[in-house]
Order: sequence, then C-alpha cells, then structure tokens
Amino acid sequence: MGERWQAVDDYIADRLLGADDALAATLANNETQGLPPIDVSAAQGKMLFLLAQMAGARRILEVGTLGGYSTIWLARALPAGGQLVTLELEPHHAAVARENLECAGVSDKVDIRLGNAADSLAAMTAGDPFDFVFIDADKQSNALYVSEAIRLGRPGMTIIVDNVVREGGVLEADSADERIIGTRALFDMLRADPRLDATAVQTVGAKGWDGFVLARVR
Repeated sequence: MGERWQAVDDYIADRLLGADDALAATLANNETQGLPPIDVSAAQGKMLFLLAQMAGARRILEVGTLGGYSTIWLARALPAGGQLVTLELEPHHAAVARENLECAGVSDKVDIRLGNAADSLAAMTAGDPFDFVFIDADKQSNALYVSEAIRLGRPGMTIIVDNVVREGGVLEADSADERIIGTRALFDMLRADPRLDATAVQTVGAKGWDGFVLARVR
C-alpha cells in the first residue's frame, strides 16, 4: 500500500500544488546537509498554509523547525506584518533552516529561537498572543507544548500536533516507546482540559500511516 499512498500524494501535488522551486531547494538542501527526511509532505504543508489563513493568523508559533520546510509554508500564510516564532533544539538544523528561509524569501517574517523548546516556551510571556500553533518536535513533551501554547495564545487559537497515530502505536497502552507514551499523554490531556475542543484525524500518504490533532482554544 505504501507505493499507492505515495502515488496519490504525487497526484495531489501535481494537480493542486504544482512545482515550487524554493520548497524543492529546501528539501534538497536538507538532504545534502544530512537532516532526517521527516518533514511534512507537500500536501500537508499546503494544509497548514490553508488552516493558518483560515484562522486569520498574524502570529504563529512552531515547535520544531528542522530545516524550515513547514516553516516556509506557515510563513507564506502570514499577512504583511505577521510573525512566526519557531523553536529548534539542534544548532545545525537551525543553521540549515536559516539558509532555506532566506532562499524562500520569508526570513524577515521568522524568528528562530535555538534551545530546548520547553525552556524557550517558559521564557516567553503572553503579551502578544499567538493565533496558530504547529507542534512537530519531541513527542514526549507534546502535552507540555500544548499547555504552554494555550498560555501564550488567545481564545479561538488553532493548535495542530503532528504524528499522533504512529502507525497505530497510539493504541499500545503498555508501550515502552517514549514517543507513544507522550502521545497517549497528549490525548489524555486533550480529553481532560476544558479549555480545548479537539479531534484527531488519521492520514496515509508519502509519510506512511500517521495523523494529526486539530484543537481550538475556547
């Protein structure tokens, strides 16, 4: 089925997205620089772009920059004067992302903050709230990241969390995999927190079988 999923993603990209030199260059540079190929797919990137625009986002928070592929999609969704703050642990990843953002012409909209994401979030104040959050970093900390996002956001804020199905691993209550443990903790938090309306959607495609959480702050 994997080849079929890839073929459908290719069809979607061909019919609805078209060629994009900046994004293609980003993926090529990521590969050359040795970054892991764990970016969102093109179709998922366009979904993030559209969701951010639908939310009317002017300030976006991203947890997990990698090489900036999803960052570019989100930055493109911002209006004039909009800002994206993206958090990255690895210095090499952040350096590659800066190159890619400059190449894509969106570096003026993006503030890359290097360091442990939990520490970076804790140091941020809720002065100018975020409208949209995309979380795609270490899965062990997902519940913390969502909690911090709520603190730094506003009522009506959209939160997207990637990789929450993990090829069905989310069903494994006795799993020793910290990523699955963290994902299940996220679901427990979403169920219990009265500040959130949330759902999750399974996906298949070029990235295999996975899914994302879509939540809105009340």
